[in-house]
Amino acid sequence: MQRRHITLILLLPLLTSLPVQAAFPGGNVAYGERIFMQGINQVPACHNCHRKDAMGDDAIGTPRLAGQNPAYIYKQLRDFAANRRIDNTMYVMNSNARGMSESDWRDVAAYVASLEYMKVGLSDMQRAEEYGYAIGSRSAGRQLVLHGDPARDIPPCYTCHGYNGRGLPDTYPMTGGQRYVYLVNQLKKWRSKERHNDPDDKMVNVARNLTDADINNVATFLSSAPRGECKKSCKNFLCCVW
Repeated sequence: MQRRHITLILLLPLLTSLPVQAAFPGGNVAYGERIFMQGINQVPACHNCHRKDAMGDDAIGTPRLAGQNPAYIYKQLRDFAANRRIDNTMYVMNSNARGMSESDWRDVAAYVASLEYMKVGLSDMQRAEEYGYAIGSRSAGRQLVLHGDPARDIPPCYTCHGYNGRGLPDTYPMTGGQRYVYLVNQLKKWRSKERHNDPDDKMVNVARNLTDADINNVATFLSSAPRGECKKSCKNFLCCVW
């Protein structure tokens, strides 16, 4: 009976986002690459902002997409198209997503998910400081990511996002190895409720208790967090997280 109880607790985070999983049956990687590199209809090529390797750019605040959970990418494109998430970084994602079909969303998601997953430490922290972003304490960030702060009602990030932010398939996005500037900006948007397209307001409720220092610390750790034990042959999201 105790084992069954523990199993249910462990499965709980996975069960909260089943609608997203059901909405993402897969996509055509080759078609997704074509859209990413060349654009489609009036939608420009994704690499213009996210770089050809899909690793994002701190200078303009765009996120790394390479190796990201495909269901998460699909959901974000769907939310941009429906204005459930507003792009106030480059001010193009809402119109871009509306210019694509649902099949296009799946194809792009499948393509970026197939790209390099293992690489971390993309952000040049000295450059980030030059862009006006304070750099946090990596050790303090690791503490919050792995242990949280119960006294302030801050749960550990790994509870949903996996060890060192590796993510969970079809459920929670990879945050480890993400761009520093993007992490800082998004955590602040969750905290202010400027962004609120998460299931059950999970991120809104977590971020509301984070200080600026907490956000800088968490982003400093996650942007360079190692993957941990993965298969030596692992190159994408799905082969590493378990």
